[in-house]
Amino acid sequence: MFKPKRVIFEKGALNYPLGQSLYKQFNKAHHEVIMLSSNRVKSAIPGDDLPSQYENGKQTLVVGIKKSLKFQSCKPSAHYQLPLVSGCMGQCEYCYLNTQLGDKPFVKVHVNLDEILDAAKKYIYERLPEVTLFEGAATSDPVPVDPYTHALADCITFFAHEEHARFRFVTKYTDIDHLLSLNHKGHTQIRFSLNTDTVIHAYEHGTAMAAKRIEASQKLAMAGYPLGFIIAPVFLYPNWQEEYTQLLSSLSQKMPSHLNEPLFFEVISHRYTTKAKNRILQVFPETTLPMDNETRQFKYGQFGYGKYIYPKETLTDLKHFFTEKITTFFPHASILYII
Repeated sequence: MFKPKRVIFEKGALNYPLGQSLYKQFNKAHHEVIMLSSNRVKSAIPGDDLPSQYENGKQTLVVGIKKSLKFQSCKPSAHYQLPLVSGCMGQCEYCYLNTQLGDKPFVKVHVNLDEILDAAKKYIYERLPEVTLFEGAATSDPVPVDPYTHALADCITFFAHEEHARFRFVTKYTDIDHLLSLNHKGHTQIRFSLNTDTVIHAYEHGTAMAAKRIEASQKLAMAGYPLGFIIAPVFLYPNWQEEYTQLLSSLSQKMPSHLNEPLFFEVISHRYTTKAKNRILQVFPETTLPMDNETRQFKYGQFGYGKYIYPKETLTDLKHFFTEKITTFFPHASILYII
């Protein structure tokens, strides 16, 4: 659960019931609460250099209004982003959001949830009779703030009543107990991002350990939610094969024998852009992330920029390994891709 050091309310946020509720919650808990007369959020976040600005940004929760209700595309994983939250409390050194959210990457929740869901209805209607898929975690991890907002819970209930829409989100966190009793009707798909404890300790600062994520996924499986797992980013280090095998073995032991829907897996090897590498080295000057260009292969991506990936032969071995292990531990699961 996110425990912010400061909570900033944008102008107009208290005009909504959720804004009023959050204001009462954080005042009662004696958080530093800042009321803005304008929406110059970053001026209220301290920091003298990039590392301190990053750290202070990660400790800040902004409560605001989603003014533009034009949803962004989210292909290929979904048709649209559902803009509930932006930013993430986690401090994963490799995260692409390090290059997306500026020098002070605060977490922001939107209090006009009813307006957001009304806009979603319009998008659903436009695509009838096709089913429209919405992604709730395109630029965030919404789970750590949901104990405050219950926005995910409200969305799960909303989509349960929409026959031509589905909702999905991904998380590294475990604050999901309030979602277990909801009547989701199988319309919300929840994915967990998993990695080995070696990777989590080294690079995924402020996130839940693998065993806790697996425990949370077990609860959701027993509650009937469609489940998926993103194993990412995969790093090749001494004993990586043994540790990823153990991760999959631990997961298989916790999953119920009978599921409403088969599990699915996505496996993504570590990659980085030059822009990301430069920002990471500024924010985490002591990082041990493997970003030696000489040991990687340069490849242009679908969005026109290049990235450094593992060499082709290495990726072939990685694909064979994960295909074999996932098939062994989860014979009925679906592997969407291994890249």
